[in-house]
Amino acid sequence: MNFNFELILFYAVVISGVISLFDILFLAKKRQRAQAKKMPVIIDYARSFFPVLLLVFLLRSFLYEPFRIPSGSLKPTLDVGDFILVNKFDYGIRLPVIHKKLYSTGEPKRGDIMVFRCPYNPSVDFIKRVIGVAGDHISYIDKTLYVNGQKVLQQFVKNTIDRDDNGMDVNEIEKQEDFFGIKHAIYQEQERPNDDVKDIVVPQGMYFVMGDNRDASADSRYWGFVPDENIVGRARLVWMSWDGYHYNIRWSRIGKSII
Repeated sequence: MNFNFELILFYAVVISGVISLFDILFLAKKRQRAQAKKMPVIIDYARSFFPVLLLVFLLRSFLYEPFRIPSGSLKPTLDVGDFILVNKFDYGIRLPVIHKKLYSTGEPKRGDIMVFRCPYNPSVDFIKRVIGVAGDHISYIDKTLYVNGQKVLQQFVKNTIDRDDNGMDVNEIEKQEDFFGIKHAIYQEQERPNDDVKDIVVPQGMYFVMGDNRDASADSRYWGFVPDENIVGRARLVWMSWDGYHYNIRWSRIGKSII
């Protein structure tokens, strides 16, 4: 079951705010006249938590939202158990809960790592790298990416062994990809068959996204484009990283800028 934390937080703010306001306007005066020293428990909690809940809601809605990496689709750039900060205003100011854009402050660019609501299940957040914007022609042939007919260069780094989401060891080839000046690492599995796509044109208001773990990422090659209204924000920083296999903190990843 996927819990909509944003909606739960919104309801908590509204309920605690209404109780606090009702108390200020009506009940507090009655207590003063009766010289009552103690507030009812529910009112005490509401008035204590409302400012905190409101502050968290505003920060999370308009500035930065924490997000945990749940899968290995962006390895080796982001690892399972990384906790990241997502900038909510890089791509525009949106109303919380209904997500309607009020004001545009920028658009996703090729190479950005973007968090968005899954197009076929909006209750789930995904994170991928933006590969194509409106009008771009995208091809992925023999594990090589082409954007508008231009081949994206890859350079071999090393052979390595990684652990997949099921805990199984996987032989990976790590390469450095130069994506229009953004140099970042990718993983490829030579044993996996190619998942080719040829000359896909990105429609207006849509984005084509892929994971850096190219053979272990469910992305636009399979389920299509990301609509602008599904955008959550741009991933900026790893603020915490937990290794769930060894039960320890990955100190070296804390503070890592995301590119």
